[in-house]
Amino acid sequence: MNHLLSIEELDRAAIERIIAQAQRFAEVSEREIKKVPALRGRMVLNLFYEASTRTRSSFELAAKRLSADVVNFASSGSSVEKGESLKDTVLTLSAHKPDAIVLRTPWAGAAELVSRWSSAAIVNAGDGKHEHPTQALLDVYTLRRRIGAFDGLSVWIVGDVAHSRVARSNILALQKMGAKVTVAGPPTLIPRQIEALGCEVRYTLDEMHSADVVYALRMQRERMTEAWVPSLREYAAWYQVNGRRLRPRQLLMHPGPVNRGVELSGEVVDSPQSLISAQVEAGVVVRMAVLFELLSGARPESTRPLHPATEPQPA
Repeated sequence: MNHLLSIEELDRAAIERIIAQAQRFAEVSEREIKKVPALRGRMVLNLFYEASTRTRSSFELAAKRLSADVVNFASSGSSVEKGESLKDTVLTLSAHKPDAIVLRTPWAGAAELVSRWSSAAIVNAGDGKHEHPTQALLDVYTLRRRIGAFDGLSVWIVGDVAHSRVARSNILALQKMGAKVTVAGPPTLIPRQIEALGCEVRYTLDEMHSADVVYALRMQRERMTEAWVPSLREYAAWYQVNGRRLRPRQLLMHPGPVNRGVELSGEVVDSPQSLISAQVEAGVVVRMAVLFELLSGARPESTRPLHPATEPQPA
């Protein structure tokens, strides 16, 4: 595996391998000294064009626990504010020869483009409304630890599916593991033809009682340019996952950060059914496993060429 750009590129065996490695790193994390020398001498560059707390901090901690050198780059306060393009930023930073670039951007497909511009291994940490593969992997890891087998598991993904990169990655990952996925939400927040991914669609929560796992999505207000729902109060009245709708046997997940009182009520966030804290804890070990998968072996120059059309040309 040279890059992690999309869950679509992984088969079940690859997901299982990453999850198994994450489990081994979880055992290391229980020790007094949590650091291992697996990536000593390697450089990981975190390149974030969007605000992030959980993803960025967990990637940084993951790289440091593997003994890699870490460089953090944020678009605010950089040459990006002076008009520098993504390509020029990547080419500039690639001069420092990072072994991996962890990239988060608001532009769908940006991670795939960057993989052509740099010889580093690219990890997609979220590209617009497209995908967020490591979030899906940590969700699979969290469920594996809690329930074991996925075959026949029913998972409902509820809320703002249209603006969510997490939804697409989870639909793909959960189905690869054998789960049955249903997406539910207002018609305005369900993408057209999403059934092509193999999931079922519901526009009410009337049948949610049949789910084993309820995965609530945050309302992505920062990505909304129109009024997709009449009001947040009306959205909560129809689609909020609360104590009345969540059955005692069902597990609850959410990618964070949670808008309490909107997609989730406070009572279910803090309930024993909630796996939200476990998801956060899983972030570091799963991202350690991803970086280890990409960087633990040799990456000879012949296997990681720059895209011919985008190589810097001599003056």
